Amino acid sequence: MDLGLEGKKVVVSGSTAGIGFAIAAALAAEGGQVIVNGRTDRRVTAALNSIRQRVQNADVRGIAADLGTAPGVAAFLQQVPEADILVNNLGIFEPKPFLEIPDSGWLRFFEVNVLSGVRLSRHYLPGMLKKNWGRVIFISSESAQHIPAEMIHYGMTKTAQVAIARGLAESVAGTGVTVNSLLAGPTASEGVGDFVEGMAKQQGVTKAEIEKQFFSTVRPSSLLKRFETPEEVAAVAAFIASTQATAINGSAVRAEGGVIRSIF
Repeated sequence: MDLGLEGKKVVVSGSTAGIGFAIAAALAAEGGQVIVNGRTDRRVTAALNSIRQRVQNADVRGIAADLGTAPGVAAFLQQVPEADILVNNLGIFEPKPFLEIPDSGWLRFFEVNVLSGVRLSRHYLPGMLKKNWGRVIFISSESAQHIPAEMIHYGMTKTAQVAIARGLAESVAGTGVTVNSLLAGPTASEGVGDFVEGMAKQQGVTKAEIEKQFFSTVRPSSLLKRFETPEEVAAVAAFIASTQATAINGSAVRAEGGVIRSIF
């Protein structure tokens, strides 16, 4: 299937690793002109080199900027004033008991996970509306509905992304712009991999045993019974971004391995 993304200008926030990197690579493979973003030049350069190795003639460039801050977003937008496709992927997570999360922790998670997408969307939407075509995707999580007791502050930000995406979609109704959220499930991203490896060393077991333990106790409702790969999530994101996905708008698209038991 031709996704119709040849020459489309693409911004993927937080795209030097994990789901963001996989989405950047997938959209580059579809002919998009992709901007890779990370906080350091080293990480951005490494990601660009990796995408170019995977995708022949990839049209990619990188910009190092901390999009979890207002100054970082402003600096980024000076270099990338327009986009046809915006993937708000930047996010942080941290298992932490509710009673141990200070106000600063809540504010940090909200600014990085939520306001980064708000700021970028606010800038790029007018240009999309002028062209009467655009895609905005918030990479949310099953944690938006299945709030994790071990990191409520993270779950809060994922729910907020779904609400913002739906509201923005309502605000651009009847245009060629669509806005959606994508609810990914537990994914074998770099951060999750490090966490699993650390737990395995701590308990003196294999990573496979930790994964099995996670899905039997923490996410027992999963139908996949394993971590998704970033590429599996990216494939869904690429379709939502495509010209073929016009009917998908204002949706919380679930690609979470069946963790969420509700059928609606």
